[in-house]
Amino acid sequence: MTTDTSTLPGRRQEAVRSIMTSPLLLALVLALSFFWELGAVPLYDLDEGAFTEATREMLASGNFITPHKDGEPRYDKPVLIYWAQAASVQWLGFSEFALRLPSAIAATLWVLALWLFVRARVDAPTATVAGLVMALCLQVSIIAKAAVADALLNLFIALTFFEIYRYYLEPDPGRNRKYIWRAYLWMGLGFLTKGPVAVFFPVVVSFLFFLSELRLTRASWKTFGRWFRAAFAGSGWLIFLLVAGPWYLAILIDDGGGFFRSFFLEHNVGRFDGVKHSHGGFPGYYFVILPLILLPFTGWFLSLFKGYKSAWQDPLDRFLWLWFLVVFVFFSFSGTKLPHYLLYGATPLFILMAKHRDALRSRWLAFVPPILFFVLLALLPAVLDVAIVLADKPHEVALFEYGRKVIDRPYVLATLAGVALTIVLMRWSRTLVWQALVFVGILQTVIVFGVLVPRVFDTMQTPVKEAALKAKAMGLPTVVYRTSMPSFSVYRDAITPNRIPKDGELVFLRTDKLQKLVADDPRLELELIYQRGAVALLRARRPE
Repeated sequence: MTTDTSTLPGRRQEAVRSIMTSPLLLALVLALSFFWELGAVPLYDLDEGAFTEATREMLASGNFITPHKDGEPRYDKPVLIYWAQAASVQWLGFSEFALRLPSAIAATLWVLALWLFVRARVDAPTATVAGLVMALCLQVSIIAKAAVADALLNLFIALTFFEIYRYYLEPDPGRNRKYIWRAYLWMGLGFLTKGPVAVFFPVVVSFLFFLSELRLTRASWKTFGRWFRAAFAGSGWLIFLLVAGPWYLAILIDDGGGFFRSFFLEHNVGRFDGVKHSHGGFPGYYFVILPLILLPFTGWFLSLFKGYKSAWQDPLDRFLWLWFLVVFVFFSFSGTKLPHYLLYGATPLFILMAKHRDALRSRWLAFVPPILFFVLLALLPAVLDVAIVLADKPHEVALFEYGRKVIDRPYVLATLAGVALTIVLMRWSRTLVWQALVFVGILQTVIVFGVLVPRVFDTMQTPVKEAALKAKAMGLPTVVYRTSMPSFSVYRDAITPNRIPKDGELVFLRTDKLQKLVADDPRLELELIYQRGAVALLRARRPE
């Protein structure tokens, strides 16, 4: 009996393709990227600390209408993420895992929504590849593991856009009404999560997309008219108001107009007109940031531009490109710039990359970006050595020196192994380029969240947590002085005022603020209770 060996390479490639497009692989990647090490590191400041302290105070006070942080109203975001975190904490107890779980679940549902949409519009293998790219994308995996509002918001934005395209495909008014209603439902929930952004982009992109269908024919004008019927659908806006309206009315009654003035004028209009919290950027900021947040799939994204001439002809491609470009252009003109803003327009890129995966042929284009990323991670010890020499502030020197201790030999070996394995995958010709790049994505996730993040958080946040637990154990009145690290209040399980300490109180501060404290009250005698890295906990005495 003989075996036809001529078909073995084809069978092997088909087996690899079957594995790489298997929903089981996607499920395993979701577990790795979104849930692995979810509660392994302390909360980071400023964002996680601010969100979770508002959740903690919501549970402690019983006020589920107006969020507060350290006793003051927090107007940065609407309420839905706090409710989600509060429900998780009530179910699992107060922990980093419980506080981050709503984001991990929202990111998982985000991938599921994408998978269902792409399976219906293209096919199941493409849907799985799109899900893999999204789950392994660096910035997506970061927000999926963060106790902030972004994963939840991106879920609702993506759901809204998917309903818009389904509505476009179904011209029958009797059948497409459900898509209108669902789109307004998701916009309402998004409005409860982060406000106007959940409405602005779907309205603008859908208008431009339907406008792009306009031709000098009666049928095209009829198609364009469908946008107006959906945009001004009374039943849709009623659903929106029923979902979002009750809480906005409740906070108006509970807190007056403070939320509306601060949130809509300062945190929305103000972020576009000017720089908020020093988060500015140069005009080409997002041209630099986009390749970083898409790692390790930067080259895959760049390969899409080879088909730009035909993209406008395909309605789905046109819709996806308009979705991305409107977000990219809008935030490029915004005064406040943050990397995660681009994620509002990243979902269509994941679909486009999966849909046109066979266009990715250049291994150099695909693998050079992740290789450079791993090389930069490997050079971090040298960067810290230089930073220690150049730093002119004592607290920065202390922070860099402590960071240099935790960035150890195992870290360097792991990052160098990342470089070596990526080069091996680049030269592994038995796989398609996109398949090998998915393996690089898995490798990146393991190194970033298993090696880099624990060391960075040990340097930046573990001292804050330890100081807070020390203060909690001592049971003395405690204040913060000119230091914005709200996770301290989370771990101390109490509101921490920001002011000069009184006699007998503990004071938590960043070490560079110590001289300012002494200058503000020369009578204070300060006893060091805890100091590590750039933060310290002291006991204040004021002799009569």
